[in-house]
Amino acid sequence: MTADTIATNTFAQTTKDLLNYEWHTLGEQKVVQTLASHPEAGLTHEEATKRHQQMGANQLTGKSGKSSWLRFLEQFNQPLLYILLTAGVVTLLLRDWLDAGVIFGVTLINVIIGYIQESKAEGAIAALSKAVTTEATLIRDGQKTRLASTELVLGDLVLLASGDKVPADLRLLSVRGLQVDESALTGESVPVEKATASLAVETPLAERSNMVYAGSFVSFGQAEGIVVAIADATETGRISQLIESSTNLKTPLTRNIDKFSKSLLYVILGLAALTFAVGLGQGESWIDVFKASVALVVSAIPEGLPAIVTVTLAIGVSRMARRKAIIRKLPAVETLGSTTVICSDKTGTLTENQMTVQKIYAGGQHYTVSGIGYAPDGEILINQQPVDFNADGHIALWESLEAGLLCNDSHIEWGDGQWNLVGTPTEGALITAANKAGLTQANLEQELPRIDTIPFESQFQYMATMHELDAKRGLNVIYLKGSIEAIIQRCDRMFDAQGQLARLNPAAVQQEVAGMANQGLRVLAFATKEVATKRSLDRNDIDQGLMFLGLQGIIDPPREEAIAAVNACQSAGIQVKMITGDHALTAAAIARQMGICSTEAQVFTGQQLAQMDEREFAQAAEQGMVFARVAPEQKLHLVKALQLRGEIVAMTGDGVNDAPALKQADIGVAMGIAGAEVAKESADMLLTDDNFASIEAAVEEGRGVYRNLRKAIAFLLPINVGESMTILIAILLGTVLPILPIQILWLNMVSSVALIAPLAFEPKSGQVMQQPPRNPRERLLSGGLLQRIIAISVFNWLVIFGVFQWVLQTTGNEPLARTMAINGLVAAEVFYLLSISQFLPSLVVRIQGKRTPVAYAPAIGIVVVVILQCLFSQWSMMNQVFDTTPLTFIQALICIGVGLPVVFIAFILQRFDPLN
Repeated sequence: MTADTIATNTFAQTTKDLLNYEWHTLGEQKVVQTLASHPEAGLTHEEATKRHQQMGANQLTGKSGKSSWLRFLEQFNQPLLYILLTAGVVTLLLRDWLDAGVIFGVTLINVIIGYIQESKAEGAIAALSKAVTTEATLIRDGQKTRLASTELVLGDLVLLASGDKVPADLRLLSVRGLQVDESALTGESVPVEKATASLAVETPLAERSNMVYAGSFVSFGQAEGIVVAIADATETGRISQLIESSTNLKTPLTRNIDKFSKSLLYVILGLAALTFAVGLGQGESWIDVFKASVALVVSAIPEGLPAIVTVTLAIGVSRMARRKAIIRKLPAVETLGSTTVICSDKTGTLTENQMTVQKIYAGGQHYTVSGIGYAPDGEILINQQPVDFNADGHIALWESLEAGLLCNDSHIEWGDGQWNLVGTPTEGALITAANKAGLTQANLEQELPRIDTIPFESQFQYMATMHELDAKRGLNVIYLKGSIEAIIQRCDRMFDAQGQLARLNPAAVQQEVAGMANQGLRVLAFATKEVATKRSLDRNDIDQGLMFLGLQGIIDPPREEAIAAVNACQSAGIQVKMITGDHALTAAAIARQMGICSTEAQVFTGQQLAQMDEREFAQAAEQGMVFARVAPEQKLHLVKALQLRGEIVAMTGDGVNDAPALKQADIGVAMGIAGAEVAKESADMLLTDDNFASIEAAVEEGRGVYRNLRKAIAFLLPINVGESMTILIAILLGTVLPILPIQILWLNMVSSVALIAPLAFEPKSGQVMQQPPRNPRERLLSGGLLQRIIAISVFNWLVIFGVFQWVLQTTGNEPLARTMAINGLVAAEVFYLLSISQFLPSLVVRIQGKRTPVAYAPAIGIVVVVILQCLFSQWSMMNQVFDTTPLTFIQALICIGVGLPVVFIAFILQRFDPLN
């Protein structure tokens, strides 16, 4: 079968028929024929589209969520609501229909609000999870391409490499050192070596070495396989309950809130019992005492607290997504605010990932390359003059450029008015440098066709390709590119300036590497070797006897926004450490440009770390700012050492080797573009632009979320505590209640909720990144916050109790006294909201001409509350329901005046416990 006759076999089998095949028993050719595919060119796009329409997307059928009614009923499952419902039932039995109706009505409103907010939060997080797509590399129409794994169909030809997540069940057609982690499917913790030979029918799943299964990870090597099962038909799909997950809005913070609510429940019940006992002891009727106890219970319950916590977290997740950081695990939102150290990769995260060759050392001579980016605009210069390749003495340069062009899996193409790289930035730089010398990939690959490849593996630090050099003479040529350490130990000779062979001087080459690295250049070494004709390349062929060709120094300039982000993190008390596979001198040069390090004492290499004992290693982890040439296990060790010193560590990574460190870190950050699938699965957060500035943005948003939560608690609890104090003291003093249960419910559900909701949407303060990270072990009600709650609670009590007693003493009108007391409290709430929100500061900033957005949400909430309070006081129907009375203009002004002093109290508290 040829590439021109792809899928000529009739694909008549239904999906059900294909489920009956024992793919591991069939030979490779039989599998290809059965699926009407092609072993080299794969399916045509037309055939793949047809199969996709027939079979559907390659994705598991999601677990059916809870019904809307069940989720609605679950909103009642809150201890604090149990008390309200019980109070409502007893009030109903006492035939106090109005109060009972209002209690049940408020409970229902609370449940509806919770249901709507939780639905929106779950929807937002579910939508973000869909944004994280897995891609697969495959061959269609004979061309290599990358598609979302959901687009795969039976018969697709898939390519696998280290770090990939297997996108479907595949029958392997060819392998090279392939090892696959199938622990999620088989429970086998050690990666499994794979082969292609057919197996017996009875071979158990865990021993089917010629198969790889969806959801497993490639830990080493590469392979080519054909899709034999997708979606629910995969082995993972058959046991999909093992990997199904539903949106979970529970985080350490929400669990703390739940714990706090339960503790509050016991306090409320205790105070209610005390109130009931004291009232009976004073000779009051048990019905009146019970109503007073109900008033206390209703006043003490912060109905809006659970809902506001959930919605604030969800808003934070959405804001981070807009700033290119997708949160995969909700607790990360809280942890971001505590981050003290960010360990970042260099290439593509701190830098532009637009690499350009600037210096070349070959044949003992130094060359410079003009031009930047991937456009072939520029020249190769020697002594500031263009190189004449027709002259003698530049053989090593030419060979070095050829090596960079042929030992290369990337290519550059023209599209959308610019040159676009398909592949890795380093290889793109090598292609562009060769293009500037007049070399092109198409011509050179036709002249020296590739026979075999040894792909780059981090533990070996090189890539090798073998090409047909002279079939008549029986010669092939091998090109090698990689780190200087990996290449130079395999070489024994080189070209001199006259193009003659000479003995290699490793010390001189190392000196050239150091010179380039000091300029911030990443250095790649190149070598070559001629061998007898053979069809495969193995590592023994390149262990020794190679000829050193030269060095190419590549610059990847720092991102301007990353420099600003590093500075912002340092201002916020967050250390930024660079962990990279680059040469130490290269890494240090870039780090100095970014302000990450200033002295050589802050730079450590993997080799130095390997020679340290535990105490020295811990000290280096704390003091070092740049760690170069580190091994994967050293990254993990660095994270652990920092954590043992009390640091909260965010760690970035993009490769399979980074997965253990990402899992260990408090915040694992994977690259959404360049990251391997195993790295993404291990991470708490994905960067959709692979930019360090997005990490800083996420930390900024995380801090903002936590501060908004503190504001909400600082606003809500003083209202409930102030009301409770009013009821309790009135009972103890044996006076009439200054505020009735039905009026308390109005305050808590209308005024409080309308005013507290805007705090969830508050923009972050301009000072949020100018303060040190918070202590993650800090209690929710820390000392400063607790003092604030107590101070504002006492003020609220004074407003309610004082206004009520003053009006009652001067007029003897209980409804008027209660109406003015309630409006005085609402006025205090409004002024307090303005004191802790960003509304007024943002207005001032806007007036000064800066483009800081105005926080409109508090203004909207205040307008809503003012309208509702006018209806509450002035509308006759509301007067009848809530036992209120209309106020005169002067009385309304008095209510506003008594609430105003809270502004001064809030100002004083802000000096000791800043909320912004």
